[in-house]
Amino acid sequence: QVQFVESGGGLVQPGGSLRLSCAASGMTFSTYAMGWYRQAPGKQREVVAAITSGGSTHYVDSVKGRFIISRDNAKKTVYLQMNSLKPEDTAVYYCNLGAPIREYWGQGTQVTVSS
Repeated sequence: QVQFVESGGGLVQPGGSLRLSCAASGMTFSTYAMGWYRQAPGKQREVVAAITSGGSTHYVDSVKGRFIISRDNAKKTVYLQMNSLKPEDTAVYYCNLGAPIREYWGQGTQVTVSS
């Protein structure tokens, strides 16, 4: 079955960087748009960035110019490079299809931005 495993989160100071990875299995990865999503405490999950099967990228306004989404189809992995991190970026980060499927949500990876 389809499975996504996120990694790379951690505690970082404001202004720092992290690179998240999401390894996919059980699917023809290269044919699907993929997305990174996040959920902060007390808030709804929101899309952060997405990348189409052709490599086109889209970002929510709050992360434009700071985050970069990319994919490696040979490794069935999607990445999120996060730079200039802010406390408001603190959340659990998940990956899923570009049109997310409820059953495909994984455990996510915690990102905490704090001094």
